[in-house]
Amino acid sequence: MSSPISLYTAEQVKQGEVAAAKAKSIPMYELMTRAGQAVFDVMMHQYTECQKVLIVCGGGNNGGDGYVIGKLALEAGLQVTLWQVVKETKFKGDALTAYQNYCAAGGDTNEPDLSLELDYDCIVDALFGTGLSGPVRPDGVGLINRLNRVNAPIVAVDLPSGLSSNSGHVLGACLKADHTVSFIGLKQGLFTGQARDYTGVIHFNGLGVEDIFDQQNTPSALLLNNLSDCEPFVPRLKTSHKGTHGKAVIIGGNRGMGGAALLSAQACLRSGSGLTALLTHPENTLASLVVCPEVMASSWEEGLVNEQRLEHWCDCIAIGPGLGTDSSALKMFHSVTQQPVPKVYDADALNLLASHVHKDAQRILTPHPGEAARLLNCSVSEIESERFLAVKRLQQKYGGVVVLKGAGTLIYDGQQTYVCNAGNPGMATAGMGDVLTGVILGLLAQGESLTNSAVKGVMVHSLAADIDVEKNGERGLCASDLLPHIRHLVNGK
Repeated sequence: MSSPISLYTAEQVKQGEVAAAKAKSIPMYELMTRAGQAVFDVMMHQYTECQKVLIVCGGGNNGGDGYVIGKLALEAGLQVTLWQVVKETKFKGDALTAYQNYCAAGGDTNEPDLSLELDYDCIVDALFGTGLSGPVRPDGVGLINRLNRVNAPIVAVDLPSGLSSNSGHVLGACLKADHTVSFIGLKQGLFTGQARDYTGVIHFNGLGVEDIFDQQNTPSALLLNNLSDCEPFVPRLKTSHKGTHGKAVIIGGNRGMGGAALLSAQACLRSGSGLTALLTHPENTLASLVVCPEVMASSWEEGLVNEQRLEHWCDCIAIGPGLGTDSSALKMFHSVTQQPVPKVYDADALNLLASHVHKDAQRILTPHPGEAARLLNCSVSEIESERFLAVKRLQQKYGGVVVLKGAGTLIYDGQQTYVCNAGNPGMATAGMGDVLTGVILGLLAQGESLTNSAVKGVMVHSLAADIDVEKNGERGLCASDLLPHIRHLVNGK
């Protein structure tokens, strides 16, 4: 088992780098020169034919890194154009020293001229860094948009300018980097929300202080790249039987939406559940049995949907995929809330929960941003602009474990935040959330904890999509395509 990667807030890195440098008796300007060298090395390694470089510098330490890069580029014989966004009279500290050293090496500076025809082999983004807290000003928006139109790769210093280092939200406009070089501690905002559209390939350099920094700081979140970053699956006894591996119930599939609940049931089986029952609208039962006879499909009008029968038969319940919000759905919703077993709420169960608010420590919620907004009575933009805050607010309000879906899915259990670094745009298609619900439920049925079921369920789901897309491409990916890969993944294949 490997370890997940630690993520930090911008504030943690800003304060922690000073303490770490002090502990190692390293001057802060030395850290700046190391940062500049790290970016320069990545640029020259990735673009070996680079001869003409445009460096765009702001006025803070991110700009100071840019001046260090400019000096290194001059010394390497490159043609350097440096756009200076802030007057040198406003420079101070290490940024001022870096500017002076760049000028002493023969470097020139210019104000940005957006009317010029820009012909460069590479652009270095040293504009804002982690210091940007509010929206990019109009002049900055114009500069960013112009640079994004240049036919040249962009290497970002620490993070792309215009991206929130804490939330992954674009603050009005953002440079689209091909490579981002991050220092000392990886910023949590690089891995969720809109970040994937802007970061390109992320490189990390600890500048020689990462060991002390990690010792002195508690991660704000943990980044998961593979199943090896998670707890191992619960081992199976050679003498086990189907009941040993859990009895799961899925409630959903109202009129015209039977496929959603059936996908969940199939995913639950493929994740390893011993018995999976599907309680669905009467019109869906025959089709469900034809498609997947292993699923114990029955009408929710005749099945297990009463509190006594549910409690005595099942080990865990999922409700919501294709459920609807009519009177039948509401009746089943209230029945499930009374059950003392682990539960997964998805789709319409979340919409009903928004109107019938209650806490439950034995429940996993799996909202997408729209459902999260309804649960918190706010806008989708508020959710997306503060994803880490949103997932914590959801857990505090509703209890249990919350899975906030989207690029860089977040999982929060009241103590630890996890970030899924797997998945791809092909997953933006109908039924994907239903499959995730089934995977999580299948793991719950086998005795996994709520946290492990949510974390491993998200990873299995995303990695299954990545495996299929690697072979067949993103376009045309269907939710059911994940099912065979899910089985392989839960078996360590």
